[in-house]
Amino acid sequence: MIDITQSMVDQHAAASDMLLDVRDLKVYFPVGGGNIFGVRGAIKAVDGVSFALKKGETLGLVGESGCGKSTTGRAILQLIPITSGQVLFAGQDLTKLKASAMRQKRADMQMVFQDPFGSLDPRYTVEQVVSEPLINFQRGNRKEIRNRVVELLELVGLKSNFLNRFPHEFSGGQRQRIGIARSLALNPSLVIADEPVSALDVSVQAQVLNLLEDLQERLGLTYLFIAHNLSVVRHISNRVAVMYLGRIVEIADNRTLYAMPLHPYTEALLSAIPVPDPLVEEKRQRIVLTGDIPSPANPPAGCHFHTRCPRTQALGNPEICRTVVPPLELKAVGHYAACHFANEKLPFEQVSLEGAS
Repeated sequence: MIDITQSMVDQHAAASDMLLDVRDLKVYFPVGGGNIFGVRGAIKAVDGVSFALKKGETLGLVGESGCGKSTTGRAILQLIPITSGQVLFAGQDLTKLKASAMRQKRADMQMVFQDPFGSLDPRYTVEQVVSEPLINFQRGNRKEIRNRVVELLELVGLKSNFLNRFPHEFSGGQRQRIGIARSLALNPSLVIADEPVSALDVSVQAQVLNLLEDLQERLGLTYLFIAHNLSVVRHISNRVAVMYLGRIVEIADNRTLYAMPLHPYTEALLSAIPVPDPLVEEKRQRIVLTGDIPSPANPPAGCHFHTRCPRTQALGNPEICRTVVPPLELKAVGHYAACHFANEKLPFEQVSLEGAS
């Protein structure tokens, strides 16, 4: 077995086209005791996350609500303080930059937020919303900035006569397009999309996803696409990373992960996605996880997933699962999993989404 820090990260770091390299990222939030003793613990929102992202690639980061996906995205942009680890962007460690240098670096890294209703200032017109980053970074005079705003609106499929309208006058999909236009104002290399379609109607989701793909092709963008919907992630991602309780448990290319998942948590997630073919759906067996997600303030020892893992239960709850943290290791070409028994699938775990939409 090859450890993740010795293989995936170093291998990608040696490549000239590698843009983002996250190494053992940890984000802990202190929990106050409410008494004279002060801090009594910490919520381990992100607990040792590592991955690399090439230029022009889309990495989907998926998992249940509360697993640390959004915190990971915000920590990469240094929007929240990190506890430890490294975030290398184009070879430069963002965690060591001063505030002024980090502010300038953010021009190359932008974020599309989840809620298009809450991420736009209701007091600002569309022109003010999209032009704000251009004004802050002094990218041209008033006429040049206005022309750039018109160009950005047309780029995301909106009309130039929307400039003087306010966010409440638009639909959810249109507001998200405005947010995307704002994120592209400074010509970033990396865009972190934090569940950009989860608040939208299903009919609008496909339009926004197609827009993101088109923009990536035209502008050479690199995406970290955060979502909890595996069907959405399959549509847009080149590779997929599955996250559980602050840790990444599996990373593989899109086709491999959906066809041959190795981690039992990934299998359970995939089994919950309906397949449009009734004959295929009838043969599939749903993997139901028992118990609740443990608290990130007091996660289980060993493998975080062992308290809900059907594989662990079927194997008699082995001690290694309860006591030893499984490293994210290379199990096959380009396929990493953090499971002590990744290659010992049980009969009920034959999960595949081949033919799924």
